Amino acid sequence: MVRGMNSPAVRRGPLVTGIAAVLVITAAGAAAIVNYASSGRALAAHDSRTARSLHSGDGARYRAVTVGRTAKRSAAAPPSGPQRPGHRGAAAASPPVSAPTSSPSVAGPDAAGPGYFRTLPPGAKLPSGAQCARWVRAAPSPEVRSSNRVANHTIGEHVGRGFLSDDGSGGERLARRIDGDFTGTTQEILRWAACKWGIDQDLVFAQAAIESWWRQGTLGDWGNQASLCPPGHGLGADGTPGQCPQSYGILQNRYPYEQQSWPGVGRSTAMNADTAYAIWRACFDGSETWLNTVDRGSQYHAGDAWGCIGRWFAGRWRTAAADGYIVRVRQYLRERIWTTPDFKAAH
Repeated sequence: MVRGMNSPAVRRGPLVTGIAAVLVITAAGAAAIVNYASSGRALAAHDSRTARSLHSGDGARYRAVTVGRTAKRSAAAPPSGPQRPGHRGAAAASPPVSAPTSSPSVAGPDAAGPGYFRTLPPGAKLPSGAQCARWVRAAPSPEVRSSNRVANHTIGEHVGRGFLSDDGSGGERLARRIDGDFTGTTQEILRWAACKWGIDQDLVFAQAAIESWWRQGTLGDWGNQASLCPPGHGLGADGTPGQCPQSYGILQNRYPYEQQSWPGVGRSTAMNADTAYAIWRACFDGSETWLNTVDRGSQYHAGDAWGCIGRWFAGRWRTAAADGYIVRVRQYLRERIWTTPDFKAAH
């Protein structure tokens, strides 16, 4: 999940086919389309062979990884030093990922908007949530998580004052865009967030699978400090005696670092994804300069899409924990896990 709140904290963050209906696009919308068409190729640094390779595997193994990750996270001690919204905690070290990458690009947009949402450059003009809603609804996606029905049809809200304030004026500007104002199927919501924040949609699909297997009702980062859990979720309230969950939803947004987004991130799938990728965008745009004041594997800088994915988990820049998380998200991206029968069969 992503964290970037008031105190320096740590965060954890199929090609859609079909013929889209023709929409009447405003001048602003047209500009956004041009932005997507022209910039995606430059940022498509991800190895297309890797991203497109589909490996069959034991579906039960994927479920076990998802559940096991939550348990390990809750048991791990958080990194020392300042933390920010999105921090997930320490993870087992994995080989570092050397190059920043983006998922592959797909053919350019048609009259109804991009058929595929790809990563836009740091500082790019982002399309509005309303424009993204029109584009996404022009190419409907089926529901694969019936358990998300209520949360998927619950609109979010604006975050409270001070959200992303540690990320300077750039972070505060992005925070004002957060509203969770979209309803639809689970995949449509993830595409909407990808569009709104200019991040490759397949990367979003893969990260949401790692975090929750696309289930908005997922609870994680369990601990025994009631003060770190939101109202109504005290020790034992969610079925685990003596413990309460700190992380919620499809991207596992963590309450201690994102209190201004509560309760929206817990009850609305769109709000959860909207908040998570606003934090990712603040990182990607270069606003999180505080990352260079804490322990790090290298110097933080704008434009590293994968570095900002790792920061969601570790709350640190290119550390072993961050890079280990990147390895896992990249694995799901390579396997296109969301297209597998086992993933689709879950509810």
